[in-house]
Amino acid sequence: MVLGSSLFVAIFFNSVLVSRLMTTEDREMPLRKIVRITGIVSAIGLLIILFGGSLRGLGSVMVITAILLWAYRLFLRNWAHRFQYNVLPRWERGYERTLRWALAKRRPYYIALTTFVLLIIAFMGFGWSVGSQRTKVEFFPDNIPNQVIVYIEYPEGTDIKKTNAITKEIEQRVYAIINSEAYMNGDHNFLVESAVSQVGEGAGNPFTDGGSMAEMPHRGKITATMREFKYREGADSGELLRQVQESLKDIYPGVAISVEKDVAGPPVGYPINIELEGEDYTELINTAEDMRNFINSRNIPGIDEIKIDVNKSKPAMLVKVDRKKAGELGVATGQIGDQLRNSIFGAKAGIYKEAGEDYDIYVRFRDQDRFNTSALFNQRITFRDASSGQIREVPVSAVATHSNSTGFSAIKHRDTRRVVTVYSALAPGYTDANAIVGKIQNEMKDFRRLPQDIRIDYTGQIEEQQKQMNFLMTAFFAGLGLIFFILIFQFNSFSKSAIIMLAISLSLIGVFGGMVLTGSPFVIMMTMMGIIALAGIVVNNGVVLLDYTQLLIDRRKERLGLGEAVLLPMDYFTEEVVKAGKSRLRPVLLTAITTILGLIPLAIGLNINFITLMSEFYAHSYMGGHNVILWRPRCWTEI
Repeated sequence: MVLGSSLFVAIFFNSVLVSRLMTTEDREMPLRKIVRITGIVSAIGLLIILFGGSLRGLGSVMVITAILLWAYRLFLRNWAHRFQYNVLPRWERGYERTLRWALAKRRPYYIALTTFVLLIIAFMGFGWSVGSQRTKVEFFPDNIPNQVIVYIEYPEGTDIKKTNAITKEIEQRVYAIINSEAYMNGDHNFLVESAVSQVGEGAGNPFTDGGSMAEMPHRGKITATMREFKYREGADSGELLRQVQESLKDIYPGVAISVEKDVAGPPVGYPINIELEGEDYTELINTAEDMRNFINSRNIPGIDEIKIDVNKSKPAMLVKVDRKKAGELGVATGQIGDQLRNSIFGAKAGIYKEAGEDYDIYVRFRDQDRFNTSALFNQRITFRDASSGQIREVPVSAVATHSNSTGFSAIKHRDTRRVVTVYSALAPGYTDANAIVGKIQNEMKDFRRLPQDIRIDYTGQIEEQQKQMNFLMTAFFAGLGLIFFILIFQFNSFSKSAIIMLAISLSLIGVFGGMVLTGSPFVIMMTMMGIIALAGIVVNNGVVLLDYTQLLIDRRKERLGLGEAVLLPMDYFTEEVVKAGKSRLRPVLLTAITTILGLIPLAIGLNINFITLMSEFYAHSYMGGHNVILWRPRCWTEI
């Protein structure tokens, strides 16, 4: 929509406005007229500033406009005139000399060969830089934490009171770090805005529990939310995350504690995510535990803490019904199950109405009896004997026995196959999941305890990263193909279209060469978007240059009386190429300069609040922030 609208405006509105209003000469505004205009604008602006209230920002804009008009009259006009008539012509003459030198003798072949060699070097250097981990490959830019989340997990079956007690103790440790002097300004914490703790329901990990809100009495969660970046007074929330991780490391044996940050971008799972698929769930969990111990023994750097999403230590009680005896007594198996279930969870006995609201009434055992096996199994089942029609009562223990056992905490599937996942976050300071997973895959070649019927698959962030990379590469080459066909229709020439497409490939020298020199990460989402946008800019500049060059060549042929199929002599051809390059240098150069200047503030993270600057005379300016983390890779790619 944006490009279509801009095309419509460029074709219709710009041509009309330029033909009617644009002049090539520089008219000088009389001094008396400037004084009159700026005086009126400034007076109105000052009145709005003094009495306009919420509109004072408009008054500031009017005063600044008057000041800028005087700045243009006294300084900017002369500077622009000097740049336009002195600097640019000097650049054009230098570019003309460079073109004449480059097109002389056999130098075009040498320059073309050198350019292709540079392209190969750029690709090889990028590959070396990625292999040596100097250039990191990231799916999404590594974000500054907006939240620090502490996940607490006891073994399944732990009483919620015990979980609550350990959560409170850990909470005090976390609060001691959050409220340390480094993050306090008097009684005001300028880094952390709020903190909340949860125990039981809603305390699960969304990556492993799928956002389940089920009751989890063995789990707790502490979430500390940061303030907006501009209010943090330069404090680093990443350092806070590291301090919390260090303070809770190996402190509470028997309690699984994981300290993580919120994840920016689409939900893709953990960066280290190994799925084991098979049919025997016990075998899957045992293999996962062996794999976890094996990976831990290899001391691979960058792994935070390896966990397994399913365990077989969930406490359970196995109730075995003596079907023969139950049948002799006339008791159905379903009756026994319903009796035990109603004793623990309750049975609906009615509805209580109050103030127009309905409340369900459930009847169940008292708290002290619900978990008392003697009370549960000594209760009587009341039923009507089918043979005699009499009401009879039979203790549950007469037809059923019980024993304690353990079960699986969950049974998960993927594509109808049972799955157990071994996962881990990255340790602080590590962002390249590809490199760490590659090391794990290399070490796993020595893992000998993998049964034949179990298949290993590396998923999570790596899998999603590969999908997005394939999609963006497909979109990139599909776009190039479409551009190529449009250029063929425009120029009616395969060679001219191939020249522009070749320019797109050569522009990657700057992208990959810059990454090798600076060590900037290759962010799949944003860098690829930048490369696609760069291809559009290169095509635009190439069309502008090539179309004008062809126009000059056709005019020269017409003056020489040559036919359309006759080639122009080399001397004339070189002269027209130099003339076209010199003439088109100005629009190409000015477009590039304005694009670069427009992207630099976003690339370096310069933030200015122009609304408060105009209304309160305070810009709230700062460097960095979440936007720059997201858009910096794309901006530097285009620059």
